Amino acid sequence: MATHSTAPVAQTGGNPFLRLVAAISTVAGWASASMIVAAVAITCQMIWIRFVLNGSTVWQTEAVVYLVIAATLVGLPYVQRLRGHVNVDLIPLALPMGPRRVLAVFTLSMSVLIVAVMLYYGYDYWHQAWSRGWRSDTIWGIKLWIPYLAIPVGFGLLLLQLIADLLAVIWRIEPPFGLAEEG
Repeated sequence: MATHSTAPVAQTGGNPFLRLVAAISTVAGWASASMIVAAVAITCQMIWIRFVLNGSTVWQTEAVVYLVIAATLVGLPYVQRLRGHVNVDLIPLALPMGPRRVLAVFTLSMSVLIVAVMLYYGYDYWHQAWSRGWRSDTIWGIKLWIPYLAIPVGFGLLLLQLIADLLAVIWRIEPPFGLAEEG
């Protein structure tokens, strides 16, 4: 019988590649948290300018939107590392270890494939904005390649974390779905 995962984070087993990916994902998590803090500070500044000083704001709303979206995308690998995404483990719990490992390799492989496609199209979208000099249609007129850069960066880092997770299961460093067999 299987139990729930006792490991809150992806296991590295001392493997240098897995440790490097874990460190990169952690830095991405800190960057994501910093973007959220910056968005909150900008929102407070915007409220102060608008409602206390009765002034107008130009760039704040747009900056907050871009920061929150970037924080979401850049934070993806950290959430994956912490196993914070929604997880439905009814089928893995019902399977013995061998089929559970096959299912984990299959689902992680499909995740890698889907995120790789997202990375490809995200990079293409970012590159179009960069090469064509796209700007937002607001007074601020920010160069859109700057906020759009979060798309390939976020999906690239998530892809790296998913590959590390796949390798950890294949190399038997981490049990499939984080579910160890009861002994």
